[in-house]
Amino acid sequence: MFNHVKLDKVVPRLKQLNENGVRHYLTPEGNKYPSITTVLSEYNRKAIQDWRHRVGVEEAGKISGKASTRGTKLHKACENFINNLEPVFQTPYERDLFQRFSPTLQRIDNVHAQEIRMYSDHLRIAGTVDCVGEFDGVLSVIDFKTSAKEKDKKYIENYFMQCSAYAIMFEEQFGIPVSQTVVAIAVEDGESQVFVEKRDTHVKRLIHFRDLYERKSSLVTH
Repeated sequence: MFNHVKLDKVVPRLKQLNENGVRHYLTPEGNKYPSITTVLSEYNRKAIQDWRHRVGVEEAGKISGKASTRGTKLHKACENFINNLEPVFQTPYERDLFQRFSPTLQRIDNVHAQEIRMYSDHLRIAGTVDCVGEFDGVLSVIDFKTSAKEKDKKYIENYFMQCSAYAIMFEEQFGIPVSQTVVAIAVEDGESQVFVEKRDTHVKRLIHFRDLYERKSSLVTH
């Protein structure tokens, strides 16, 4: 059984907006902030474009669709499991992927938040965090990912920047510092991967991409 820690402050109510395919969140104060995934979209845009050109648009669409479905279903199974509910699976494949990933989930406890929308006035970014809880006894932002193959750490800095953003949002919203981030990846063709990072390691690069996004957005709107 997972222990859940009640937050002293109310979770902010954010309205999600989708404008021309770009996700934003409207804060209670009326500020409109882009999602962290939108801000980091420049990180691997060229690599994705090259990949789509290499495999073909139709095949790329099929692979992306499968990956999206796989990720959504695993996220829901993880959420239910951590909420001490029985995960529901539609296929043996889904069950097998989750069962191989579940030992990683067992390293989590004292859950502070799951699937909550947050924002940072300091970063001018918003987003939805997967989980904030203790991982191996250390309070962490924990992000669940899926992949067909094992990931090379040097190509997934965007994952670490995303988690750093969530950690800053959480501290800003609830006054609770989170210095550690965890990216946990369920791998279709291999063992699960866990990357444990320090929040502040990736903040400088995060702000670089935030500034890049704001400059590009300013050019578009003026």
